[in-house]
Amino acid sequence: MAKIKITQVKSIIDRSERQKRTVQALGLSKMNQSVEVEATPQIIGMIRKVNHLIAIEAI
Repeated sequence: MAKIKITQVKSIIDRSERQKRTVQALGLSKMNQSVEVEATPQIIGMIRKVNHLIAIEAI
């Protein structure tokens, strides 16, 4: 599978609990933190739910 780099670019303060938990499940806990994950259908679905809070980069 392809790997993607996800970076949190906006704060999760004043976001719904569901969005907060989705960002945490992606492995992000701080602003400007990046993680590299496999591009599985489950991860892609999570990215779509919080795409306004993160930046995605293909590796």
